[in-house]
Amino acid sequence: MRLEAKGDPPRIGDEMLSWAIRFHGHLGPFLVLGLRAGLRAVELFGHNPFKLKAIVTLKRAIPYTCFLDGVQFSTGCTLGKGNIEVLEGDGIRVRFIHERGELTLIVRDEILEEALNAEDMEGEALKLLKLPLEKLFVERH
Repeated sequence: MRLEAKGDPPRIGDEMLSWAIRFHGHLGPFLVLGLRAGLRAVELFGHNPFKLKAIVTLKRAIPYTCFLDGVQFSTGCTLGKGNIEVLEGDGIRVRFIHERGELTLIVRDEILEEALNAEDMEGEALKLLKLPLEKLFVERH
């Protein structure tokens, strides 16, 4: 089944980015990757954090875990509501589950490598804001 988007893709504008930075504490590539992943789920399923669940698999260490804040901020799937689950694993993968279907996004290895080795974290984050989703993630439905 191919899911169709519910409307225009949500965009990360200056105001959203500013609030996400306040929530997380700084601008970095892993925050942006989490924001982009979460907004892809919102694009497909709509923004209703009570109908969406996120299962994130990653290394439980900074900076990987910064991805979690991006997902929480963009989707409303939060630790407090219990609709985000964190599993230990290699790379970064998130599986979104909704009554209308599922979406799995896997951060591409080359993107992960660039984010981990970036000397200018803010510059890398801003670059990731502009890249097409297919350059960032492998997407599975």
